[in-house]
Amino acid sequence: MHNEIIFEITESVDGGFEAKALGHSIYTQCDNYDDLADILRDAVKCHFDDDTMPSLIRMYFVKNEVIAV
Repeated sequence: MHNEIIFEITESVDGGFEAKALGHSIYTQCDNYDDLADILRDAVKCHFDDDTMPSLIRMYFVKNEVIAV
């Protein structure tokens, strides 16, 4: 069984993306989508020891849009 960590990804108001791990105190951000996976891997490697490191990272994208009625 693979253990995984889930990141909630939102678009930043300043541009780029913000990522928050669900259930862990990990928060990071990046300027573009192409860098997102590398930034998340680095954040996870800094937070966990080798014996507790999750084997998968799941990215859950949240998009907040407002429309007029």
